[in-house]
Amino acid sequence: MHVLLCEDDDLIASGIVAGLNAQGLNVDRVATASAAQAMLQAASFDVMVLDLGLPDEDGIKLLHRLRQRGVALPVLVLTARDSVSDRVAGLQAGADDYLLKPFDLRELCARLHTLQRRVAGRALNLIEHGPLRHDPS
Repeated sequence: MHVLLCEDDDLIASGIVAGLNAQGLNVDRVATASAAQAMLQAASFDVMVLDLGLPDEDGIKLLHRLRQRGVALPVLVLTARDSVSDRVAGLQAGADDYLLKPFDLRELCARLHTLQRRVAGRALNLIEHGPLRHDPS
């Protein structure tokens, strides 16, 4: 699985990268919203882990803009913002999952695999015949 990690805290990011790499996941890390946008245009990812407190832009704004552009990449928000209103805002902006800091790396990994299974399940529902494609879901 190829993961885009958008986390500005170097200590947290290095721990996540090391932990996910140890589980066999390939992780590219960026620290800003603008770098995340550039990476999304340059490479293909299976899932994005997004912190909300980024130095150049709020992660919610980035997520909302990605969804408006039709980017369907599964996004797991990973943040310390723990109020119900923050969680609702993240999910309404298009997050597929929301995990609070501090967290257990095993849970993060399990959630990422769950997101990947959901996407794979959607792909299995796609019916293709020549140039025609139909998603019955």
